[in-house]
Amino acid sequence: MEYSIEFKPQAIKDCKRIPTKEVHRIFEKLDLLSENLQGDVKQLTNFTPEYRLRVGRYRVLFEIKEHIIIIYRIIHRKQAYR
Repeated sequence: MEYSIEFKPQAIKDCKRIPTKEVHRIFEKLDLLSENLQGDVKQLTNFTPEYRLRVGRYRVLFEIKEHIIIIYRIIHRKQAYR
């Protein structure tokens, strides 16, 4: 199943703070995610947004609504779950 990806404004700001090499790596993983939710995806309990994708030291926090993946944050793992 193919998913489309939407970014919230905060996720776009987060990308500007991350080194370029890491951003390329994250976007490669997002391409895989859009093709059938492949990758290191985990459903979070008692946390919004509901899912996370692990990409090295960074976490992509997102929700799934129908056939759309909504990216809320792309953030370092130390700050992701506060």
